[in-house]
Amino acid sequence: MNWTWELRSRDGGMNGLEFARCTTASGFSRVLVHAAPAQLHLEVRADDGTLVVSNDADRDGDYSPITLLEFDDDRVRRREVWPGPELYGLPVLLPGGEVGVLITWEHASDRSWWRWSVEFSNHRGRPADWAPEGQHVQR
Repeated sequence: MNWTWELRSRDGGMNGLEFARCTTASGFSRVLVHAAPAQLHLEVRADDGTLVVSNDADRDGDYSPITLLEFDDDRVRRREVWPGPELYGLPVLLPGGEVGVLITWEHASDRSWWRWSVEFSNHRGRPADWAPEGQHVQR
């Protein structure tokens, strides 16, 4: 089964603005988001339309280029992070809807610059829970 992640910024317009609509395999309770809006609403749905989680996840603290979203039951936790190896292999949701897997991350100690690598893969027809052979993915 695949999951559809709908992220909306609550900053713009009466109903907010779509930030990203992404598809991942199911079972990810943790994902990274690049350049996440400060006021964020998250909905995750299964292929059959079943709601997995729906909640607001607003920034509390300083901006970071990467946000970690974690959920269990109906609760979503948000942290602004500077990723290390413990987060390699997590999906990265990008503005507009692409999804990659974080491979590497490095940054200056003063956080004035960062460099990262994300791996992208895809398959026609979007088979449920597909991943390319040898891809390191965390759930």
